Amino acid sequence: MVQPLIFRLIAILYIAFVFLTSAFFFLVALAIWLTTVLFDKRLWLLHRFTCVWASSYIWLMRPWSVSIKGKENIDANDTYIIVSNHQSLVDILVAFTLFTHFKWVSKAELFNIPLIGWNMSLNRYIRLRRGNNKSVKTMYKACEKHLKQGSSIYLFPEGTRSESGKMRKFKEGAFVLAKRLQKPILPIVINGSRTALPKNSFNFHGETHIEVTVLPPILPESFQEDSAKDLAEQVQHQIKQHIVLD
Repeated sequence: MVQPLIFRLIAILYIAFVFLTSAFFFLVALAIWLTTVLFDKRLWLLHRFTCVWASSYIWLMRPWSVSIKGKENIDANDTYIIVSNHQSLVDILVAFTLFTHFKWVSKAELFNIPLIGWNMSLNRYIRLRRGNNKSVKTMYKACEKHLKQGSSIYLFPEGTRSESGKMRKFKEGAFVLAKRLQKPILPIVINGSRTALPKNSFNFHGETHIEVTVLPPILPESFQEDSAKDLAEQVQHQIKQHIVLD
């Protein structure tokens, strides 16, 4: 009986800390944006600071530990369509611990969150309204622009978090983009985040190890003959082989 109350208190304190410190972090982000936006076309420095911002919430929660395998598969001089499984809101924080440069494709509603959403706009992350064809076309154009400027694109092809841990069917958008622009696909596997923070829960769930595995990139020449649908299925199968169900 005592442990659930302690866990709930930890969760409340953690969420309060996130919101309170976001004001400070946003002011720093705004200062970086104001002083670099004219010459830092990729907003590399702002994104790097955002990595520090997001990672600090992982570092703060001491019962959470994160390990990264396969980071050598990321070439800092190349750009990718980055795709990963999605089990928890923690996945977003964990992705930033990679400290690699990318632009998020994220649902439009997140951009309305005070401070954090504003920072997403400053970073020129890409908003997407589900089921809106005009928004999808705008997303493709924005992705193409950022890739040409030297930024990778990060997407969750499942579209939303999985409650059970089992992967939802991958949507084809990321793979249409990879084929259209002839960009390598970088698959990433995240294990353990669902245990840390399941969907529809804001409770603390005790000590959790989160493991991030960066798989070797899939080069464009290997999927010339594949449809976007087939490519999505192949990449999903590859990621699925590395997922450990709770």
